[in-house]
Amino acid sequence: MTTQSSLLPIIALLPFLGALVPGIMIRAGRTATATFTAVPTVLALVMLGTLAPGVMEGTVYTMSIPWLPQMGLEVAFFLDGLGLMFACMILGVGLLITLYARYYLSGEDPVGQFYTYLLLFQGAMLGIVISDNILLLLIFWELTSLSSFLLIGYWKHLPEGRQGARMALTVTGAGGLAMIGGMLILGNIAGSYNLTDILAAGDAIKASDWYTPAVILILLGAFTKSAQFPFHFWLPHAMAAPTPVSAYLHSATMVKAGVFLMARMWPALSGTELWFYAVATTGLVTMVIAAVIALFKDDLKGLLAFSTVSHLGLLTMLLGFGTEAAAIAAVFHILNHLTFKAALFMTAGIIDHEAHTRDIKRLGGLAKLMPITAVIGTVAALSMAGIPLFNGFLSKEMMLEEASHTYWWENPWIVPALATFGALFSVAYSLRFIFHVFGGPVRDDYPHKPHDPPAGMWLSPAFLCIFVVLIGIAPFLAEDVVNMAATAVTGHETHAHLKIWHGVTPALYMSIAAVAGGAVLMLLHRPLDAAWIKAGPFYAKAVFDAVIAGCVRLSRAISDTLHDGSISRYLAIFTAATVAVGYAAFLRGEIAPATRDLLPIPPVVAVGWVLLVCATAVIVMQHHMRYRALVVLGVIGLMISAGFIYISAPDLALTQISVETVTIMLLLLALHFLPKTTPQENTAGRRALDGVIAVAAGVGVAALSFAFMTRDFSSISDFHLANSYKGGGGTNVVNVILVDFRGYDTYGEIIVLGIAGLVIFALMEALLSGPAGARLRNSGYNFDRSHDRHPLMMVIATRVMMPIALMVGVYIFLRGHNQPGGGFVAGLVFSIALLMQYMASGFGWTSRRQQFEYHAMIGWGVVIAGLTGMGAWLSGTPFLTSAFGYVHLPPIEEFELATAALFDLGVFLCVLGAVMLMLYSLSRMARHAGETVNPEPMDYDPSRPRKMVEKGKA
Repeated sequence: MTTQSSLLPIIALLPFLGALVPGIMIRAGRTATATFTAVPTVLALVMLGTLAPGVMEGTVYTMSIPWLPQMGLEVAFFLDGLGLMFACMILGVGLLITLYARYYLSGEDPVGQFYTYLLLFQGAMLGIVISDNILLLLIFWELTSLSSFLLIGYWKHLPEGRQGARMALTVTGAGGLAMIGGMLILGNIAGSYNLTDILAAGDAIKASDWYTPAVILILLGAFTKSAQFPFHFWLPHAMAAPTPVSAYLHSATMVKAGVFLMARMWPALSGTELWFYAVATTGLVTMVIAAVIALFKDDLKGLLAFSTVSHLGLLTMLLGFGTEAAAIAAVFHILNHLTFKAALFMTAGIIDHEAHTRDIKRLGGLAKLMPITAVIGTVAALSMAGIPLFNGFLSKEMMLEEASHTYWWENPWIVPALATFGALFSVAYSLRFIFHVFGGPVRDDYPHKPHDPPAGMWLSPAFLCIFVVLIGIAPFLAEDVVNMAATAVTGHETHAHLKIWHGVTPALYMSIAAVAGGAVLMLLHRPLDAAWIKAGPFYAKAVFDAVIAGCVRLSRAISDTLHDGSISRYLAIFTAATVAVGYAAFLRGEIAPATRDLLPIPPVVAVGWVLLVCATAVIVMQHHMRYRALVVLGVIGLMISAGFIYISAPDLALTQISVETVTIMLLLLALHFLPKTTPQENTAGRRALDGVIAVAAGVGVAALSFAFMTRDFSSISDFHLANSYKGGGGTNVVNVILVDFRGYDTYGEIIVLGIAGLVIFALMEALLSGPAGARLRNSGYNFDRSHDRHPLMMVIATRVMMPIALMVGVYIFLRGHNQPGGGFVAGLVFSIALLMQYMASGFGWTSRRQQFEYHAMIGWGVVIAGLTGMGAWLSGTPFLTSAFGYVHLPPIEEFELATAALFDLGVFLCVLGAVMLMLYSLSRMARHAGETVNPEPMDYDPSRPRKMVEKGKA
């Protein structure tokens, strides 16, 4: 039964919202910070508790919010037995870790930062286990990689912490990229990106030709996240993180994400030879290799890290078997591993915290000095070893039972033998943890005298050990939870009966052999350890480092070859590649015959076209003469504007003329600080190659344009022409497109324009305050070459033109919705009027008479445009949908009012502010170089040339 629940998105969001609090609360103290960190976790647990009874009875809770339905992306959540079990694990252990970290972390550690990272990671993991949409799941999946990177590298002062974080991010991030491809394939096969639909389409998925690549890519993501061989090496190096992080990552989160994914996808992907041999074999190999390595690790957290890898291999192997009993055993061991492994890591952290070392060879005799810690660690380690009356024994027996009748390549003993071998080493390293740390006499050479910590530090692992013992002696207590989660994994109801004694079975003999053999190995540890050291074991990290170094060398070689700082090379590569792709498309495509005749070419147009080509050729040939090239560039812009007028595009012509005028004026000012000529850096051969590429690109564009203009084709322009007035309230189709149909594009463009102005200002600020500014001041520019820098005729002319230009700008702004014009052109007209004032009377005189801050002008423009767009939401229409109406105010004629005018006002302010900020940046550069600032409109005084001027710098 499926039921809607609005609690699911709230549960997913709570940790992310809670992450905002610790950084604020840190000044209130560590206890207050930990308390407020626990609040969202507790709230999420309470909400889960209200849903748990329904899930236990078979109800699946769902919640879906459309996001991008065209792409199949929904904010969709669902909660079944498996999701509930993992969510409770994530939140429950997260609560215990919050308490433990309060006492573990020192006063010098930024606790607020730690708890923020912890809640972000908790939210990402919670999102994975309750996501219904696989695209949403992928987002949370990558968030776990990013947040775990922050947690593992929390102690930034430790090089091993930074390296471990980078290694974890590299390996799991690469696996995540592979998984994205697999998930997209899976969604296409099932015809839906919702997990509930995909799990129901298992038969169709397994019958698809795309099943194999989908499985391989998804398993790469799962294996890297769960540290399966050969990707196991990153997890032990993540031990450089604080122990609370290690305990959380290894028991309930991060590494369990891969196991969860395999369990979640089990109904849709398991049951094939590919699944069995890929998953079960990888798990079995990982289990054995990691168990062997763990025995010879002297670092407590290193031993536990490899034991985690080994147990993850055990879980992977069980899920790979593909049977219902194996799935039940996997679910049960997930639960058991959570309890004893989190307790063991926290115990290791207590030992490190009190003895100031994790080196097993420097420990021993701690049972007498730390009795509480010794009891907790011993109970948890015995469970990890699979000793009877502890919960680890029960799931280990179930694993051995499934391994005992599993065939690998029709061989009946390979899997049982290797499973027993792995269990044997598991017993050995568990017993070593107990006897080499807590057993033996008290030493007198501890780095610090150890003792039991405050209760706040041992309460969390002690609480977990209660479950270790309770489930171990009364396994029926866990039956309902195991059956609930196993039912979700297998896709049909399961009835597991958990008990301590299963009779005399092959699993019993295998278990006895593992315990006896493990005890022998522990007794022989000293000579075996010497042999291990002498053999010089192979380290996967060395391979990883070599691969990374090789990739760096290769990327550097490619970068040094292609990215040499030459923009002409970049443009040549880009243009040549574009031409090649276009030519390939032309060869493979079919071009319909022309359907339109060529129009006659008037002589004036032909002459204009020839002049345009000639001007373009002049720029190509004379581009190193900067001033000459700029003048010719202005001619080209005006010719293009005339072309727009000829083809009945007055809006484009008006915009082109305005942009051309502003651009040329600003460039003229910029040329003041540049040499007259550009050095010729390219050889004749390089220039010839550039010419060939340019001609090829030009011919290609011309041919494409000619093909379009001589053939009929459908265009969206018909829609715009038909709906401009009735949909946007304007007869100027171009303006209505900009402020309504494509208003969001325009909004983005004015933001980019504003950012460009701010960036130019910031760059100029950096330029003038650094060594370049000193060179500019000493450049020797002579700004007093003329005593008539502001000619009287130009000053008077600009004074007369100012009100006329502003009136024209207002007129263009107001008519823009129905006639050529609008906010963009009006902003440029205002900019030209102000530019002329600055050029005539100087920046200093003019800026003192304007009352507007250009930065604020840009900001207000963006804000006004954005608020106009959001106002459409009040009427239930999409962002930036225009509203309009007609008003009659006697004796004025009826006129139109449209919200587009407010949006145009935002565009106007942003354009004007950006242009003037660019001008301001150039003027600051001139004054920094020594140009005088005149307080009056004319500064000519033959008798006292310096009296009327004042020195000033930006």
